[in-house]
Amino acid sequence: MKLTLKLAAIYNVLWGAWVVLFPDHFFDLVGMNPLNHPMVWQGMGMVIGVYGLGYWWASYDPMRHWPIVAVGFLGKIFGPLGFLFNYLQDIVPFEFIYTLITNDFIWWVPFYLILRKVHIEYKWKLTE
Repeated sequence: MKLTLKLAAIYNVLWGAWVVLFPDHFFDLVGMNPLNHPMVWQGMGMVIGVYGLGYWWASYDPMRHWPIVAVGFLGKIFGPLGFLFNYLQDIVPFEFIYTLITNDFIWWVPFYLILRKVHIEYKWKLTE
């Protein structure tokens, strides 16, 4: 759990910094038109980077700081749902899914397993 959260923290801080410092780079890589207002994308980078700080702090005691993991997990579920909703309405091109692979999909199982362990531990402690 600790290693997963430290890796997630490092990834999020690096990804956030990349988006803040080079807001058009992702769009260039996937062949999308850059945003008219890069500040919105940079704001997203800032939020993702701040999540990284939360994951780093949670890594010291994942069982105690499980709410940080839960908030991150919800973001990793709702982000792809937002993409799907917008993609189906032809608002965002399919190429945007590439951000979801590393930002969301690869973290689903590890974050789920952390939250599952927390649930099992707390349930077990309540039955003692």
